[in-house]
Amino acid sequence: MKEIKAYVHRSRIADVIAALKACPCWSAAGARQHHNLAVYVVKGSLLPQHSDERHYAMDLGDEVVNEYKLELLCEDGEVDEIVAALQSAAHTGQAIAGWITVTQLLRAEPV
Repeated sequence: MKEIKAYVHRSRIADVIAALKACPCWSAAGARQHHNLAVYVVKGSLLPQHSDERHYAMDLGDEVVNEYKLELLCEDGEVDEIVAALQSAAHTGQAIAGWITVTQLLRAEPV
């Protein structure tokens, strides 16, 4: 099992979530049980697409951009499909429009 994290621009978040939900592996029988998508608003250092995205964070002492962090779990065989959907939907035309990381999970148990 893998954990995928993605950092994307706020302008792309709706398209990213729609692209994930459109993935065949997402809607496969029982798939929703282990994807468990979580979405967070975070302050990051992505290049802003527009000047109105720039904010100065007093606590950080620097300019930041509000972006979204997504976290989800998936089976090993689903990684390439999910990463491709994330890359396609999150792309803004900038050279770097965010990051996607994939890590191995040692164990994941439902509560």
